[in-house]
Amino acid sequence: MEYIKKAEKTAEGNSDRIRGTVKEILADIEKNGEQAVIELARKFDNWEGAFILSPEKKQALIDQVPEQVKADIRYAHEQVSAFARAQRESLTEFETQPMDGVRLGQRIIPMDVAGCYIPGGRFAHACSAIMSVATAKAAGVKTVIACSPPRGDSIAPAVAYALDVAGADIIIEMGGVQAIATMAYGLFTGKPANILAGPGNAYVAEAKSILSAQGKCTIDVFAGPTESAIIADKTADYMTVAIDLVSQAEHGYDSPVWLYTDSKELAEKVLETMPKIIADMPNPEVPESSWRDYGEIILCEDREELCRVNDEYAAEHVQVIAEDLDWWVENLTAYGSLFLGEGSTVSHGDKCSGTNHILPTKKAGYYSGGLNVHKFLKIYTYQEITEAANLTVSAAASRLSRVEGMEGHARACDWRLRKYFPDQEWDFEVYNQTKY
Repeated sequence: MEYIKKAEKTAEGNSDRIRGTVKEILADIEKNGEQAVIELARKFDNWEGAFILSPEKKQALIDQVPEQVKADIRYAHEQVSAFARAQRESLTEFETQPMDGVRLGQRIIPMDVAGCYIPGGRFAHACSAIMSVATAKAAGVKTVIACSPPRGDSIAPAVAYALDVAGADIIIEMGGVQAIATMAYGLFTGKPANILAGPGNAYVAEAKSILSAQGKCTIDVFAGPTESAIIADKTADYMTVAIDLVSQAEHGYDSPVWLYTDSKELAEKVLETMPKIIADMPNPEVPESSWRDYGEIILCEDREELCRVNDEYAAEHVQVIAEDLDWWVENLTAYGSLFLGEGSTVSHGDKCSGTNHILPTKKAGYYSGGLNVHKFLKIYTYQEITEAANLTVSAAASRLSRVEGMEGHARACDWRLRKYFPDQEWDFEVYNQTKY
């Protein structure tokens, strides 16, 4: 492969410094509880009021949302919820009987409490509110707590409406590390979250990661800066490719966008066109920084090499604008979400097409997909072994336990053999296979 354009930086940033800061904040909150959160909210958001959004204030915010915006939010909610319900229906409880006297089964139990973070900052992330909260509700989560940073004296009205439509049970006007800790510890609500979901800045991502590692809760994905890649062959329209790359570069100064192609002509046209499209943006400094520092164009020999490059990068979003779309579905194996054909842009998935936009970054697509209904479900198994079946199961488990040198495990099985089959002679020394 050949780099037509290579990134000047990587998106690792100051992760060690950020992690240290987050650890200090979390330790303060764990020690001092709600008082620490109050002080942090005052410091970072100039917030002095109550955190939990009252019904009256929520309605006042909703009343500010234009009717067309409400209709679009409802449409997005319908699409995301429909896909999430289909995911839920794809996973079922079952029982199986592999042999007489052995009953094995699977139970599916929703989480009790989900904590959903909705970012603030430069954008009002109404669609993120739907992605996490509606998916949790489709899974059957009893209590969904949502946190979003205030913008002045409230969260964004569109976010308040989206959270209401999606079914958030408790809405907290709070952002940052303190919001993540509040949901994890159940501060102000008395309901600690089983899972934390939703994107955020580097501090939010680190807080989720640390709390998960500490065993406080699980998380959806580790969400770093947004990544987007396009696989394009000679049939692709260079203007479509360039516009879509810029659309994702606006996420942030350090949001990488990548083009993989087997057409040098396409690569050169995209490289020439990108600065023009960026300059036409109302706030060009963000996509300009993203493209300059983190953007790449990689020229490959054929589609097999394009697949290898894609799976090495394992981008959060992967668009395929190329011939034979089904071939790519069959052969690409590492990505957060896949967008097939020129008609499918990442913006569709980010906003309203139905698949979730909370996706893995930093090559986590190697081993995980994005947020989905299954993340909010606990998959449990159970078994029942009858006395008669112990003749086979306990005998095998006793021998295998001794193969592994675990005498206590073996004796639990031996006891059942003696108890259930008292008239049978048992020479357990024969089972002692620790020499293996």
